Amino acid sequence: QVQLVESGGGLVQAGGSLRLSCAASTTIRNNHMYWYRQVPGKQRELVAGISSGGRISYADAVKGRFTISRDNAENTVYLQMNGLKPEDTAVYYCNAVVGGLLNIWGQGTQVTVSS
Repeated sequence: QVQLVESGGGLVQAGGSLRLSCAASTTIRNNHMYWYRQVPGKQRELVAGISSGGRISYADAVKGRFTISRDNAENTVYLQMNGLKPEDTAVYYCNAVVGGLLNIWGQGTQVTVSS
């Protein structure tokens, strides 16, 4: 079963950038991959997704600022975050949908944006 490890979170000032990485233990070539985020007390929300075929979607809140990409050769998915805002502060989780049914989650990485 695939395991996911996120990295790249941290503390950044408003307007700054971070690049999150999600490294998978096995091939992700055939999996749809997603980034979610969660703030304490709130539901986890979808930030961006990229299908196995490269189709991309974004939440309205991050359109034009965030970019999702995948490197199947490296079994890694990225989330480039530019123009960060304090409201982007959250724990960011990588998600893989395996076989169209099974959801695999990483442990999360904290992103904190100061004003």
